[in-house]
Amino acid sequence: MQASKCLELRIPVQALCEEAFDALATGLHAIGQAEETDVDLAFTERVAWFNIDDQEQPLSARIIAAAMLQGVTAGDIVLITLQQRDWETAWQKDWQAIPVGQNLWVRPSFCATPTDGRIDIVLDPGMAFGTGTHPTTQLCLEAVERVCNENPPATLLDMGAGSGLLAIAALKLGAVSALAIDMEQDSVDACIANADINGVSLEVQLGDTPPLQQFDLVVANILAAPLVWMAKELASCVTGRLILSGLLTEQVDDIAAAYIKQGLSEIRRDRQGEWASVELVMAQERKE
Repeated sequence: MQASKCLELRIPVQALCEEAFDALATGLHAIGQAEETDVDLAFTERVAWFNIDDQEQPLSARIIAAAMLQGVTAGDIVLITLQQRDWETAWQKDWQAIPVGQNLWVRPSFCATPTDGRIDIVLDPGMAFGTGTHPTTQLCLEAVERVCNENPPATLLDMGAGSGLLAIAALKLGAVSALAIDMEQDSVDACIANADINGVSLEVQLGDTPPLQQFDLVVANILAAPLVWMAKELASCVTGRLILSGLLTEQVDDIAAAYIKQGLSEIRRDRQGEWASVELVMAQERKE
């Protein structure tokens, strides 16, 4: 159950890179994060929200200490206490409907349905990650759409699923079945709720390691370090395609190498700004 209030952390983008902010937020179990720009002031901040359960002061101290360990000065750290109604509004105001790829339309329920025939994907993830706005999520969605258009997979694994967006998109694009796994209970709950909203059947599991099953298509939009740690187990899940993201462009070589060592073959890279995705296949599929 979500707390009645939360802490909102704000740090200027120039004070901390996006990957470091992601790591900080994830390590402290943030329930959501965003990037906000004041166009008039030409000022952009990275924002994260943290549930307050009982003791606010110890949580504040941990957040400040973690930020300063990343090299952020005290003057660049802003912490605000928000009541539940306030932080729900703060989360929603920066989330808009967006077209992705050739035919996808990702939106919260309070935004309009598409008018151009795009496939409508409705998400209300609460504070779970994965609203389609981040470049790595868009790269994964575009890759999933391309693979499904070529040959919809019979089975799909979404590892580190967040809101379940990638698995839900695949199911709407023709995938027969999908399994979503995430280590956070809030994300598991969001996956179940979002699958219901979209009228798709999605299996959801709580966990932080890849399953023993194999899948035609595996997608993992996580950070670079966990992708390296789970390379052997995740590669073992792949019978066809593997799409990896959550990567800075300079990290792709190392990530691809870790999976090539496990018998996969790289076939494609895509990038959006400083972020990138890489697509691999089982070696025998490439030969065929």
